Amino acid sequence: MLKKYKILSIFLPLILGTLVAFLTTESTSIYSSFSKPPFSPPAIVFPIVWSILYILIGLSYTILPDTNEEIDKLYFTSLLVNLVWPLFFFRFSLYCVSVIILIILIYLVIKLMLEYKKIYDLSFYLMIPYLLWLFLALYLNIGVCILN
Repeated sequence: MLKKYKILSIFLPLILGTLVAFLTTESTSIYSSFSKPPFSPPAIVFPIVWSILYILIGLSYTILPDTNEEIDKLYFTSLLVNLVWPLFFFRFSLYCVSVIILIILIYLVIKLMLEYKKIYDLSFYLMIPYLLWLFLALYLNIGVCILN
């Protein structure tokens, strides 16, 4: 799909992440106001980590020697779900619905990673930090849902 436009493929997740940041500009102050579970990182960590993860997500797709319809669908669907989650969490304050969205996202990312593994191991490995961060986000989201 976007394989012809490698630069765009690398930066598409970062561009979408920037769009989400714009749509949820008040997220830092909202996050600060929450009762949070133990081990919650400070708010400044999130934009740094997400920027790195978005680049890894784009790179993992771009370096694939070949894609197929399944990978393309999973990749773009997961990007869309990743775009939706912060809107439900920060914009609409639907914390428990956000938990469900994150579970769906984790499922999609695991399926995508398994497809990557069949084609190119490096793409699979580049997604591991993202998956781990999603599990942390799920923990935090569940904590916010329960505590607020």
